[in-house]
Amino acid sequence: MQTIDTIESVREQRAQWREQGMTVGLVPTMGCLHEGHRALIRDCVYRADKTVVSIFVNPAQFGPGEDYEAYPRNMEHDKNDCAQEGVDIVFSPQVRQMYPPDFSTWVVEETLSRGLCGAFRPGHFKGVATVVTKLFNVVQPDLTVFGKKDAQQALIVQRLIRDLNFGIRFVLGETVRAEDGLALSCRNEYLTPAQRTRATSIYRGLTEAKSLFRQGERNSAELKRVVTEAIQANAGRVEYVEVNDRQHLHAVEQIDAPAVMAVAAYFGNTRLIDNVFLEP
Repeated sequence: MQTIDTIESVREQRAQWREQGMTVGLVPTMGCLHEGHRALIRDCVYRADKTVVSIFVNPAQFGPGEDYEAYPRNMEHDKNDCAQEGVDIVFSPQVRQMYPPDFSTWVVEETLSRGLCGAFRPGHFKGVATVVTKLFNVVQPDLTVFGKKDAQQALIVQRLIRDLNFGIRFVLGETVRAEDGLALSCRNEYLTPAQRTRATSIYRGLTEAKSLFRQGERNSAELKRVVTEAIQANAGRVEYVEVNDRQHLHAVEQIDAPAVMAVAAYFGNTRLIDNVFLEP
């Protein structure tokens, strides 16, 4: 496995693989790899001849007062995980390479990014769309794998690929959870043991709502009530609980098409997100 920190070197290796007729997959990450990331990487290794994992804590997707400086970083651990999963290149560029001092070009998605996390984190998805576009241009993958846990991000990247004609196959990986149901996330490290226990109420609420949906409940307000009460009963602070259609991420009152039920909630100062997909 190679660890490369320059754009030019990645492009040189990509050109060699192209000459050899090899397919290339890309898994973009911000590091702090856990089993959720590893599942995405395994999926990519299975589907492509060569796999590139980018590890880059992207400053452009952090707003003022968010945890960019404190975001967990452990490159040696991450490289070891990648090597064990059969990754061919770990691409870890410096910020100055990705964003020169006079950087002034941004990629903005204008529909899917308006609600949910986009409403509470202004500029976040502009940073996501821009860095993903740059990674696509550097690596030139044939396919890319994103996780379902960050559903809004994944749907935005899928739309970006379509709208900008990248010709990249988009693969959506399942959410990986701990035994108690909590979705794996780097930010789980911020939780105290008591907060960690209470945070499982997010998935318990989502599971109860999905069960009601399967029994025939189609009213979004009722499903949202179930999830909200589960979180609030465990000292969580709800930022949003929404049910949106999956094509445009518009809020829906009655569920009659594929939808996503998405949650953002705080336990202490830690913001967690999760979701379930609803299939009428």
